[in-house]
Amino acid sequence: MSTATEYSATGRRKNAIAHAWISEGTGQIVINGRPFEDYLPTLNHQNAVLAPFQITNLLNKFDVKVTAKGGGINGQVGAIRLAISRALIIHDAELRPTLKAALFLRRDPRMKERKKYGQPGARKRFQFSKR
Repeated sequence: MSTATEYSATGRRKNAIAHAWISEGTGQIVINGRPFEDYLPTLNHQNAVLAPFQITNLLNKFDVKVTAKGGGINGQVGAIRLAISRALIIHDAELRPTLKAALFLRRDPRMKERKKYGQPGARKRFQFSKR
């Protein structure tokens, strides 16, 4: 049995949902069973996931296991960042002002607008023919 305490939290963005579990460790991050460098090939996405650790000076102090589903890669990255930030606050409540100032605790409410009947999309109209 491991004696390390695990902290878990959930993050959402667009249609993506991420569940993160953090525990004291060496900085290993696994997303959906794959190393996060493989799951997120671009440097911008990798930096977004690491940002909560960088701003709180906790880089390479926690192991992170994440399950992300739904949405696209950008939505999943936003959901992962929110989940990690929330889990860090559960671990240490004194990190809240730092993460809040960096806007990492803000849930982005923007969602895709639904398609309406009688139209080809959410806002677009079918072509109007005068004659």
